[in-house]
Amino acid sequence: MSNTIGNNLLHQSFLSPTVFEHQNRINSSTCTGGNTFFQPQAKSPVHKSPISTEFHGNRLTAQKNKLRMGKQRAVSRSTQAVLAADPSSELTEKFKLDGNLELQVDVRPPTSGSASVVNIQVTTSSDSLLLHWGAIKSQIGKWILPNRRPAGTVVYKNQALRSPFVKSGSNLILRIEIDDPAIQALEFLIFDNAQNKWYKYKGGNFNIKLPMRDSRTPNVSVPEDLVQVQAYLRWERKGKQMYTPEQEKEEYEAARTELLEEIAKGISIQDLRTKLTSKNDKNERKEQLVSGTKSNIPDDLVQIQSFIRWEKAGKPNYSPEQQLKEFEESRKDLEVELEKGVSLDEIRKKITKGEIQTKVAKQLVKKSTVERIQRKKRDIMQLVTKFDSGPIEETFTSEPQVLSAIQQFAREMEDHIDGPILNQKIYKLSDKELLVLVAKSSGKTKVCLATDLPEPVVLHWALSKSPGEWTAPPSTILPPDSVSLDKAAQTKFATISLDNRPYKVQSLEITIQDEDFVGMPFVLLSGGKWMKNSGSDFYAEFNTGAKEVQKKDAGDGKGTSKSLLNRIAELESEAQKSFMHRFNIAADLVDQATKGGELGLAAILVWMRFMATRQLIWNKNYNVKPREISKAQDRLTDLLQNVYKNSPQYREILRMIMSTVGRGGEGDVGQRIRDEILVIQRNNNCKGGMMEEWHQKLHNNTSPDDVVICQALIDYIKSDFDIGVYWKTLNDNGITKERLLSYDRAIHSEPNFRRDQKDGLLRDLGNYMRTLKAVHSGADLESAATNCMGYRSEGKGFMVGVQINPVSGLPSGFPELLQFVLAHVEDKNVESLLEGLLEAREELRPLLSKPNDRLKDLIFLDIALDSTVRTAVERGYEELSNASPEKTMYFISLVVENLALSVDNNEDLIYCLKGWDLAISMLKSGNDDWALFAKSVLDRTRLALASKAESYHQLLQPSAEYLGALLGVDQWAVNIFTEEVIRGGSAASLSSLLNRLDPILRQTANLGSWQIISPVEAIGYVVVVDELLSVQNETYSKPTILLAKSVKGEEEIPDGAVALLTPDMPDVLSHVSVRARNSKVCFATCFDTKILADIQAYEGKLLRLKPSSADVVYSEMKEDDLESSTNPEEVSSAPSMALVRKQFASRYAISSQEFTTEMVGAKSRNIAHLKGKVPSWVNIPTSVALPFGVFETVLSDNINQAILLLAIHFHAVATKWPTLKGKLNEGNIGALGEIRNTVLELAAPPQLVKELKETMQSSGMPWPGDEGAQRWEQAWLAIKKVWASKWNERAYFSTRKVKLNHDNLCMAVLVQEIVNADYAFVIHTTNPSSGDSSEIYAEVVKGLGETLVGAYPGRSLSFICKKNDLNSPKVLGYPSKPIGLFIRRSIIFRSDSNGEDLEGYAGAGLYDSVPMDKEDEVVLDYTSDALIIDGKFRHSILSSIARAGSAIEELYGSAQDIEGVVKDGKIYVVQTRPQM
Repeated sequence: MSNTIGNNLLHQSFLSPTVFEHQNRINSSTCTGGNTFFQPQAKSPVHKSPISTEFHGNRLTAQKNKLRMGKQRAVSRSTQAVLAADPSSELTEKFKLDGNLELQVDVRPPTSGSASVVNIQVTTSSDSLLLHWGAIKSQIGKWILPNRRPAGTVVYKNQALRSPFVKSGSNLILRIEIDDPAIQALEFLIFDNAQNKWYKYKGGNFNIKLPMRDSRTPNVSVPEDLVQVQAYLRWERKGKQMYTPEQEKEEYEAARTELLEEIAKGISIQDLRTKLTSKNDKNERKEQLVSGTKSNIPDDLVQIQSFIRWEKAGKPNYSPEQQLKEFEESRKDLEVELEKGVSLDEIRKKITKGEIQTKVAKQLVKKSTVERIQRKKRDIMQLVTKFDSGPIEETFTSEPQVLSAIQQFAREMEDHIDGPILNQKIYKLSDKELLVLVAKSSGKTKVCLATDLPEPVVLHWALSKSPGEWTAPPSTILPPDSVSLDKAAQTKFATISLDNRPYKVQSLEITIQDEDFVGMPFVLLSGGKWMKNSGSDFYAEFNTGAKEVQKKDAGDGKGTSKSLLNRIAELESEAQKSFMHRFNIAADLVDQATKGGELGLAAILVWMRFMATRQLIWNKNYNVKPREISKAQDRLTDLLQNVYKNSPQYREILRMIMSTVGRGGEGDVGQRIRDEILVIQRNNNCKGGMMEEWHQKLHNNTSPDDVVICQALIDYIKSDFDIGVYWKTLNDNGITKERLLSYDRAIHSEPNFRRDQKDGLLRDLGNYMRTLKAVHSGADLESAATNCMGYRSEGKGFMVGVQINPVSGLPSGFPELLQFVLAHVEDKNVESLLEGLLEAREELRPLLSKPNDRLKDLIFLDIALDSTVRTAVERGYEELSNASPEKTMYFISLVVENLALSVDNNEDLIYCLKGWDLAISMLKSGNDDWALFAKSVLDRTRLALASKAESYHQLLQPSAEYLGALLGVDQWAVNIFTEEVIRGGSAASLSSLLNRLDPILRQTANLGSWQIISPVEAIGYVVVVDELLSVQNETYSKPTILLAKSVKGEEEIPDGAVALLTPDMPDVLSHVSVRARNSKVCFATCFDTKILADIQAYEGKLLRLKPSSADVVYSEMKEDDLESSTNPEEVSSAPSMALVRKQFASRYAISSQEFTTEMVGAKSRNIAHLKGKVPSWVNIPTSVALPFGVFETVLSDNINQAILLLAIHFHAVATKWPTLKGKLNEGNIGALGEIRNTVLELAAPPQLVKELKETMQSSGMPWPGDEGAQRWEQAWLAIKKVWASKWNERAYFSTRKVKLNHDNLCMAVLVQEIVNADYAFVIHTTNPSSGDSSEIYAEVVKGLGETLVGAYPGRSLSFICKKNDLNSPKVLGYPSKPIGLFIRRSIIFRSDSNGEDLEGYAGAGLYDSVPMDKEDEVVLDYTSDALIIDGKFRHSILSSIARAGSAIEELYGSAQDIEGVVKDGKIYVVQTRPQM
């Protein structure tokens, strides 16, 4: 019994769940195709079962009834020839058909256990007759198709059977056996296939009534287990066919009827049971499974035991020898039971319960569980690839384009033509050119040709009424001195010179009046040589305007390689001719694309992907040989291979291009497509119909569609010729009936094969698929692996003499690794397959960066392995449905590894992979924080995917939009271009896996669905936006609950917003979080997509939000509820605040001892206040400041008058500032940028430099100028950037929002030496989320604190600590920020405005703090960070941070917002202010 048969057995309705209950766990899709388990035969090869559960479900697909049988028998039943058969006698009837044709029908009634037999004989000399027939069960008369059919019978359009007659002397005979007792009659027609002629009976069907079986059965019931056995034996007798659900029921009832007939003859139930189970009942079991074996065990029990053993063994693929051995071992298992005295009935009961003991099965289980590859241990950091990403922009040259002679001539011709130009093209003739211009003038078609060839040129031409046809032109249209030939004409070009131009061209004009002609094929003769278009005829198309695409405005092409995309658009009409043309054009453009960098290659990728997704025409009136296509592919992929080798920074995008192009190959590979289809037709005698139409299409222009067509034919044959399966495969892969008809060589017919052709067609089409994929598919694993491993075949017809040598330098054991992958590629349980795929990619990776003349074969293999990972993961979703978190995380780690192997600049993904490995290790070791840490890795992995998606969008989408507009591509295809690129890779599978794991981790770590940042109850109307940034300057007239999909952390909350909800993850202590709490705006992050979708569904409606410490309860409200919920006493105007303008105190620089309210802001004063008052282990950095008024004094200093005059083109300085302010007041936000740029032009007065140097040195701080003038200039620029930040958009709108006079805002600059921090932290001494004053809340990041307070993605490490137990910090979340900032020893200049002194206004964080040196961005590896992996170190650092916060709060007597850093375990506090 094969595994496919076994599964079908379990799915037959006549094997009820009560009998095989233990087997119901089996899922048919787990079967491995090709295993013929338990059909042992003594001296014959094991027969492959035709039953395949792969197609079992597809048989239920609803079919379109094209030709109902009623069309053959639409005449009234009264006109039918009827032969009524007596149940007890054999009847014969004769009919005269036509001329000498005579029909004789004999009907033999059934005997016990046998079938009714209908013998049909036709006396005729013809050998092309077919019986077109069906059976009838009821009075309704609908034809059904019996399962028992004569040899060679085929199903005709799912409505009838067609059986060939067998020649016997001068007669044709056909024998039909009917074993279904429910069938009452046969109906048929006779069809002469050679003459296309029907033979009917008086215009209707022949109707043969079958003798009824004796239904006099006693009123008894047959035990269901006997019916099941009888049904099983019937299934065996009929060749173990695959049944539809309806056929299963029919077979079950037929088995019952047979048993009832036996009982009616007087056989007892016990005798019947003995008969069914006895080894001597050879009439009922004709198939002896093991020839010559003597045993008392019925073979049906041995079969079932064999299946159970196979199931317990993990359903392995057994060789025929192993199958025979297993069958005998199963028999031995049962014989052991017999020897114990167990009866056959008891054995049957035990076997169906799985109670037969077997040692071998246990050994098989053990063996099957280790059937997986052993992965090598590698240094994961060796996978890191990093390239400097330059700016994505195209550089344009201002040099004017130099036109060639033919290009200039074309322009002059355009000016002289008085009608529309239908077609215009310039062909390359070596270093010369040929212009072909087709225009419409005065209702006539004019063809203008011109060339700069030096020798005389003759045009050899014709006209076409169908594309490509050569028809002799009418003599009336021949230009002077033309010569008429058979099907052509020849005309000489004339040499002309226009307007005394220095160049000369040869030209020719032909006018065609007949509208029936659609084009002009031609070749050139010059210098005794024939000139063609890349080996084919030139062809000027006349009616392109009729199908001209309405092109859209392409825009300015910003962010694209515009010049290359324009060139592609110019060449598209030529590329449409065939794949050969397109690939050759692409090859010609590779050099230009490579010089254009990422944008140039992106242009090629977009173009090729538009092609691959059928957005561009594949073939247009052009006949090209498959070998020419594969040769062009080979040329293109060779060039791409060279770029891959020489420009490693472009490898990711090159892989994407190659995946859209087939592998190709010189000569033989492509030519086999043409040759082998002829072999298939000859070997299988299928030369007409659909196969001939496909053959013509393949000869004319093969394409990737042929891979799908071939697969559809294979699926159709495997499904027992179910035409619905054929169409399903086509439609699922984007091929409709309309597309088949659109080919130049259209496919009109459906396949219609005979049953005796099945095995040969499956064999030959399977081989042919390899040839098709070798040319067209860059991501097919089997063909890619075969191409690298090498093969040689001397078979019949296919691959004759073909030899592909293995790629040199493959690692040891690599062939076996690929064999493992190919053997398990369809496994349902995909974990071991994924391991094999990843191991193969890891082994392959070093070879991809080394020189190799077969490098592209290795690249295509790697692309195929990558693609197989994605499909395997998608197939494995069911395996993960109830999987443990550990298994899901392991799956994720495999997919992250796969993605890291596929992309450039993968450092972040590598650290994500290390994070997943650590999370799994923490889970295995019982670490209570495993879920919390895994959640941080999950968040970081999502950020990595989002970053990759954004980079793809930035690189590809502008090119897709620009080229799509030029070529008239469907707008929907353009809109989703980048999205579909991403969906096609493993990133989409990874995202799906993360979504599965996220709720499990949140539940395990008790994170809930919400993080509450500002717990304020709110009522408002729901408004959904993509980005908070896009609406931060809006003013909402009604209370508004904003649902923003993106919140970075630095935005403002718009006026009128009462709540902000987001799936994004800004830090609790980010600017927007602080602003929300200060403004009493509800702010929360929601991690549950279902909750977010539910809230989004309330868009435009009134909602109430009630946040708690870990949840948000929401409910819809009515308008009246909003009015009643508003307490007039609570409504007040904005707090009364005013900024007092500070005056310059005649000091450019002051030490911390001089910090006063009039000189500096609260930031500077607070840090000075801490000095000497906090515990000694809390370090306070030395500080100096540029006080209030310095900026205004510098602005008005004489040294800056000239600079400002230059900046305003010599307008008086007095008018400069008012002019910019006037623009600002008028709402011209662009003036803010102008002001900032003007500030950056200021020069430092000498007195400022002198005082600042003295102050810094006297305070013990290093003076930047000591390292050179350039260092001082860096410091001075940083100071000016702090001043200029007064006019950043966020700060300006913030002051305007609370009606503060922006002019009165003054900016001091706090100067501190930077501590090159290991970590930075922010403390809120009252928990901001809960308002709990007994609890400290803090966040920590690696490196400088700008990633914490700025708009850097990801979350920081967060923890709380009770003030009465500062030695017990509790981690709330681990960090997911991918980037850390680090800097050399330097100086930082911090903003310190008078706006920070105002109560109720969070002025802090609005303005910039600027280091003198640029920070280095470092991708963080948390798996080597002591704060994460060393529990004692983490406890020490977090406790110290909490104690510092408590001490500072105690010093000030109020809740504090504190910033600081950790260096070498020491705590430094750099600023503190009251917590808002």
